[in-house]
Amino acid sequence: MKPVVKNILAGALTAVVSFGLLAISCKANKGSANVAFAQGTPKAAVPIPADSLATTQALQNTFRSISSQVLPAVVEVDVTEKTKVKTYNPFKDFPFFFGNPEGEGGGSGEREYENKGLGSGVIVRRTGKTNYVLTNNHVAGKATTIKIKLNDEREFEGKLVGADERMDIALVSFESDDTNITIAKLGDSDKVQQGDIVLALGSPLGYFASVTQGIVSATGRSGGQIGSISDFIQTDAAINQGNSGGPLVNIWGEVIGINTWIASQSGGSQGLGFSIPINNIKTAIDQFISKGKITYGWMGVSLVDVSDEYKKELGVGNSSGAFAGEIFLNSPAMKGGLQAGDFIVAINGSDVKSVDQLVREVGNIPAGETALLTVLRGKSKLDLSVKIEERTEKVSSDNSLLWPGFIASPLTDEVKKKIKLEDKKVKGVVVSGVQEKSPAAALRLQDGDVITAVNDKKVESVQEFYEALDTSRNKEVWFDVYSGGHTISTGRYKLNK
Repeated sequence: MKPVVKNILAGALTAVVSFGLLAISCKANKGSANVAFAQGTPKAAVPIPADSLATTQALQNTFRSISSQVLPAVVEVDVTEKTKVKTYNPFKDFPFFFGNPEGEGGGSGEREYENKGLGSGVIVRRTGKTNYVLTNNHVAGKATTIKIKLNDEREFEGKLVGADERMDIALVSFESDDTNITIAKLGDSDKVQQGDIVLALGSPLGYFASVTQGIVSATGRSGGQIGSISDFIQTDAAINQGNSGGPLVNIWGEVIGINTWIASQSGGSQGLGFSIPINNIKTAIDQFISKGKITYGWMGVSLVDVSDEYKKELGVGNSSGAFAGEIFLNSPAMKGGLQAGDFIVAINGSDVKSVDQLVREVGNIPAGETALLTVLRGKSKLDLSVKIEERTEKVSSDNSLLWPGFIASPLTDEVKKKIKLEDKKVKGVVVSGVQEKSPAAALRLQDGDVITAVNDKKVESVQEFYEALDTSRNKEVWFDVYSGGHTISTGRYKLNK
């Protein structure tokens, strides 16, 4: 599935950076911490009531127990990434005077650079002598060398088992004869609630085996600028660069999340840390070990989060769900009867609340299995069966099959001013987000064009446009486009189904 995060359709998505915040991965570079000193004036001690002290001491003992239980399973992940940069010698034509550092007859070449960094991880499984460490893709996914440092400061050479950029997780292994190495217990992140007490463990800014404490600020968050399709657990437990890949644990010492990114104006913790829920990752661990990669289900739809105003234009009211703005030709979705313009409200009987949720749901369905989709098509409610296929980058990124290759937006008064449409009598929909190499691009459509008819049938709203676009009835499609006081017809696009 191909999630779309453009904000052409009335601001359904708001990036964290629009508030002046930066989404920062919590992977650190070596020696990145600065030092500051604190001073204060001592005051006379105040007696602490015995009952209050007993309660506080009990809480302290709980934190001590959690830390001692989980820290042995938390590791520091030291990585080295090698990158090659093209170089050029401006004095290549004058080797007699300046020499030729690039070798005989050459003036350009490549130079290799090393970038050292660190993150955190947690040991989640052992098979024989092999121990498996869960961390982030942005920590270890591109590493050329990996070292794993245990809580007792033993070091082992690490090996990348598998990494996934979409979910931003990676699995690293190391070998040891020690059968007493601690394995973390994985919890149930579906049970996490706002206000739960949590601890974040890792090596922030290189400070090995650190523990911070806070609460769950929220669940189901999205964002991060990292490309993760996960929803996130938000916490105010201090998370800094270097905490990436470390665990977020509950009061039972169970791992409920993997710390991944922070939102910050300064680059340091401001109480806005985000963790991938562990339930999103459990099956990925098995797939990394068995296949070396995560296999995602795919049905061939480009999904869009849309505003309430757009939903009204679409004729679906205020329903929660995901808008199928575009559909891949000959995809499982199209074979199952899904249309561009459908609004998906449920999958396998469960309500769809967001695009990211639906992407995760479909991604977790094995290839070959059938998903039951409930969709709204205008005022009609339909149940469609879609046989899921395996997602491959080649197929999911082929814009030449993405129909129609753009999103139809309402022609509001505000939009008319923006595109400088002087004729107030013109009615139709506005072309937005034209995809390169798509059918729309082949038909020479451009952002800002106004489509007034589909196959000679006039359209005055988004709902009418997608009804006229029905690929189950049409063998070919053409558009009437209003531009500069003239209405022209595009070429005819033949739908090879």
